[in-house]
Amino acid sequence: MFYFRSVKRHDPKPYLDASITLRDGRRLGYAAFGDPSGRPVFWFHGTPGARQQLPPDAPRLARERGFRIIGVDRPGIGHSTPHRGRTLFTFADDVTELADRLNAPRFACIGLSGGGPYVLATSHRHPDRVVAGISLGGVGPTNGEEGAPGYIRLTKWLRAVAQVERPLADVLSLVVQPLRPLFSPVFELFVRFGPQEDRLVFETPEMKQMFAEDIVGATHQGLRAFVSDIAIFSRPWPFSVRQIRVPIRFYHGDADTIVPVSHSAHLAALVPNSRLKVLPGLGHFAGFCNTATLLDEIDALWPTP
Repeated sequence: MFYFRSVKRHDPKPYLDASITLRDGRRLGYAAFGDPSGRPVFWFHGTPGARQQLPPDAPRLARERGFRIIGVDRPGIGHSTPHRGRTLFTFADDVTELADRLNAPRFACIGLSGGGPYVLATSHRHPDRVVAGISLGGVGPTNGEEGAPGYIRLTKWLRAVAQVERPLADVLSLVVQPLRPLFSPVFELFVRFGPQEDRLVFETPEMKQMFAEDIVGATHQGLRAFVSDIAIFSRPWPFSVRQIRVPIRFYHGDADTIVPVSHSAHLAALVPNSRLKVLPGLGHFAGFCNTATLLDEIDALWPTP
């Protein structure tokens, strides 16, 4: 049974915070948590977010279960070099190159919100490498043949962003840089006055601290990468989710006011070998709050030697 649980153990620091140089010369930032010799799980942050956007109890729980969790900065975020023209697939290729460097021939993927599409893309692109994927309140396609129905308002907004991606990103980056010192107090206001279902997630100082620190670190290169994320999600995806053969699990709160639960319901109806776990009365960050359940799910799906 999935249940809501606030995180009370604070063990947030990675055992490794580093970057690699990719074959094309770009840098890719990552942070590793848990058991250094454990089974690898790549954790894809939300939009916005960065490599250390991880539940504070995740390192301890990963060590106990024999997992190493690897958070990855997408291009233009944190320690990663911007990548003009990036797509869902180019990041999937970046992840597998990182996996090669970390001696991870097989791995699982977990993604929160805007990280969800990258779980699906990596699973589709590299089915020989990915053993399982979990999407937590993930974004679904809003355009193309497999675009989810009923998202007219959201779809129009996303299409508008896609059309003005670069100028919008430049303007937002100029605006946001002087405001970065205010991110922590602004985040505190969100915690205090945001949707009740999501406020519960941030009732512990550990979770509030993690998100506040993560957003500051994530934006030191500006907001271009986050606008690119939105544009990427809004365009037709470069693959059919019907062709994914990796086991996928969707977790979604039915009180999510950020990404409607219908996104995951639509995807679960299309993706073979997938299951949808609707979390009654919970919001956008619900799946983020029970690391033990997520890692146990991955453990159950991991192929036996």
